[in-house]
Amino acid sequence: MRMLLVSDLHYALKQYDWTAAAAPAFDLVVIAGDQLDISSSLDGGVQVLVILKYLQRLARSTRLVVSSGNHDLDRRDDDGERVATWMERVRRLGVPTDGDSLTLGDTLVTICPWWDGPKAREAIARQLARDAATPKRRWIWVYHAPPEGSPTAWDGRRCWGDAELSAWIDLYRPDMVLAGHIHQAPFKRDGSWVDRIGDTWVFNSGQQIGPEPPHIVIDTDEPAAAWFSLAGVEMVRLDEPLVRPVDSLSRLPDWAPAIPGPGPILA
Repeated sequence: MRMLLVSDLHYALKQYDWTAAAAPAFDLVVIAGDQLDISSSLDGGVQVLVILKYLQRLARSTRLVVSSGNHDLDRRDDDGERVATWMERVRRLGVPTDGDSLTLGDTLVTICPWWDGPKAREAIARQLARDAATPKRRWIWVYHAPPEGSPTAWDGRRCWGDAELSAWIDLYRPDMVLAGHIHQAPFKRDGSWVDRIGDTWVFNSGQQIGPEPPHIVIDTDEPAAAWFSLAGVEMVRLDEPLVRPVDSLSRLPDWAPAIPGPGPILA
């Protein structure tokens, strides 16, 4: 299975255009939170309408899953916790989202919402316990925040990882966690786009300016993962221990698809 991971697009419509153009080359496209931009002068409701059109377009060309991030929260529930209620509209498009699971062959994908308080946190705990009991060979989590203590959560000054996620990884040992949230992590010294916690691979594609988002291509058959950004291209083998510094590439890996704008180092 070949997957594309992007996150933190924050209403950057040219980056949505790029993602839509790249999508047909993949079996699964994952947008790991923060579709919206709360710092924008454009009303959030208008942003939602536009993003839903993009998600509908993406879903017509490949399998798509979308999780919420902290920028996507639009209401408070009865307990005062902020929630992304518009994810229900994403679900009505046929796109698995917060609280859902997707089975692709022998792979189970669990899509977790951003949690703002104990009620949502406990719902994620139940979701993971439910999916832990589901037969599968490979288990992938989509979870906007990276885990505590991981270089994928390092912004150059401090770590912003999720301690609850770290505990759940220790408990369930998923094969992969596809995250985002910390824009700077892949670009900062002591930060990274990739980590390995026991047998669990953790990925954070980061955020950059321009029409092409930083993105991670994962091929579970190869098995390998490569990160593409304005900083260059790096690759890890998923059947080998993680070694730092991560290998840089000067050409497109043979297993990676030719997609729009593969990065300046490969132009």
